[in-house]
Amino acid sequence: MTATENVATGLPVAAFTDAMSRLVSGLAVVTTRQEGGRPCGLLVSSICSYSVDPPSVLVVVDHASRCCEPLTLSAEFGVHVLGNAQERTARTFASRGADKFADVVWAWDGSVPRLCAAPIYLRCTTSAVMDHGDHTILIGEVTRAEVQEAEPLVFYRRLFDWRLRGNGVRQL
Repeated sequence: MTATENVATGLPVAAFTDAMSRLVSGLAVVTTRQEGGRPCGLLVSSICSYSVDPPSVLVVVDHASRCCEPLTLSAEFGVHVLGNAQERTARTFASRGADKFADVVWAWDGSVPRLCAAPIYLRCTTSAVMDHGDHTILIGEVTRAEVQEAEPLVFYRRLFDWRLRGNGVRQL
């Protein structure tokens, strides 16, 4: 077996990642306050509603992310679902840049860094943290939800330049 195959299943990693790249998803920036009081944030595509009662979301974070540990230790975090006008914000928070907050308008919402331009903002309290494979699963109970109308930023086949059009997804 090679390093390009999953040890447990023998499934080629490329086959799995190619298959999952064809799953259309929205993009969100997840933020928290890290030790020392500085904001921390990263882009995620693995996010979904988890429960209505209590209102909860499930977010999945790569262990290699610099924000993984601050998120697992934090009592609160913010979820900012991005609109199609926020491709630059998505690229910033997907990067390994040192200060991702330098070029975005944001403010503290209590202990949660809030991106001011996100069309959907969910403030969450952490209710569960679980490790699985190379990722951490966070479940957050939503304590505040704010929504503004906007077309979603769509991630498909590892690209941000897709838009919802009528009966499907089309590349620009």
